[in-house]
Amino acid sequence: MTIEFNYLIGGNWVAGEAEHWVEDRCPSDQEQLLSRFRQLTAGQVRQAVDAAVEGATLWRATSPVARGAVLLRAAGILRRQAEEMTRTIALENGKTFAEASVEVVKSAEFLEFYAATARLPQGGMIADGRPGTRAMALVEPVGLVVMITPWNDPMLTPARKLGPALISGNAVILKPARETPLAALLIVQALVEAGLPDGVLNLVLSEHDVFDREVLARPEVAAVTFTGSTAVGLELGRRLVGRNVRLQTEMGGKNASVVLADADLDMAANTIAAAAFGQAGQRCTATSRVLVQSQVHDALVDKLLAAVAQLTPGPSLTEGVRLGPLVSRRQQQEVLGHIAGARESGATILCGGEAPADNALERGCFVLPTVIAGVTGQMPIWREEVFGPVLAVMSIDSFDEALQAVNDSPYGLSAALFSNDLRYAQRFIDEVDTGQVSVNLPTSGWDVHQPFGGFKESGSAFKEQGLEGLRFYTRNKMAAIRYDW
Repeated sequence: MTIEFNYLIGGNWVAGEAEHWVEDRCPSDQEQLLSRFRQLTAGQVRQAVDAAVEGATLWRATSPVARGAVLLRAAGILRRQAEEMTRTIALENGKTFAEASVEVVKSAEFLEFYAATARLPQGGMIADGRPGTRAMALVEPVGLVVMITPWNDPMLTPARKLGPALISGNAVILKPARETPLAALLIVQALVEAGLPDGVLNLVLSEHDVFDREVLARPEVAAVTFTGSTAVGLELGRRLVGRNVRLQTEMGGKNASVVLADADLDMAANTIAAAAFGQAGQRCTATSRVLVQSQVHDALVDKLLAAVAQLTPGPSLTEGVRLGPLVSRRQQQEVLGHIAGARESGATILCGGEAPADNALERGCFVLPTVIAGVTGQMPIWREEVFGPVLAVMSIDSFDEALQAVNDSPYGLSAALFSNDLRYAQRFIDEVDTGQVSVNLPTSGWDVHQPFGGFKESGSAFKEQGLEGLRFYTRNKMAAIRYDW
């Protein structure tokens, strides 16, 4: 059954009127059409921005407690409709049912967390040296926020941004990925059903040049938050340079796990395999590099291969499947191209490295879980983000060598150390150049109340999640009153 996809503009659900059709197909079976829709025209996008400008005025004047009530009701809708939404995400994105279920729950938790912040103190009194005068710091919304979200967490990422943006009183233009628009549609529908006023949230999809001209170029835009590839994020920064527009980017990663000789190898191997191959490796925090001390290199690789052997790929809604497909044929071909490049560079493919030979999976976008050894620090497979079920392993002799190799990357999102030595654990936390760091834990799995974001080409200075996530969506105003003269 094909789902009808419409856009939200100023509180109205409308069909796109652009010339060309976009098809949203199931990655487990490319013959299954989930949705077919036209994108918005320039005029329709312009209407959405106009509606958001009006919505920003209305929502700014709404009590934070009332805003929080809307978010709480929307979270309740997500929880009540969790099974249906889980199926949609699994079908559209390719996540397993279990992975998609976690996404729906986490999306609800983001809305609940930020709803609760409505009752926290904001701003406050500040001493003033002038007689008969009191001063106070006020916290205000920035205004109109543009959100550009990816296909790998198609409901969770919008929720992570919408929660702090809406509780702070901003209006939003949300542009989801064309590969997974239905997941974004579900959370938008929940917020509308929960009572979000017209114009506060607008859902759009258009050709890139139309979006650039009719949204990003508008002078009313106060902030742009983006999650996606580093190349696109950096280009977005270049487009906005010279304008007083805030930019938050959460971009690529080449996340490394270091395994020292004293580590619990069973725990390390199972933890790394889960972090590398969960969601078919399509997570910005997925482990994609492993640096293992030479004394235990072979033993760890054997345990990794044993863990990977349990990951039989299959359609996302099939019971017991632990590895779903990649999101699209294009993504499948890109990942297979990275693997072919590693082979040509002289690396050794220990397992996987190709699409499954099973005829039943030919219609899907599958890539077998792949472990690559014999890798050097200059090979593209070691330095470039793959965003698929691919894990590269390198042998190192010492902790210092491993630390240097982890930091020798343009990316700085997440890193992990496996060791029982407290000295190495503390040094790793202090010296690794990544925004997220863990010890005896995966590179992925950060909770909604924990600040999240990377360094270097993995992201901007503005963190997401937690109370820190509110900073991007608010501005501070100082006020002073002279009451005695």
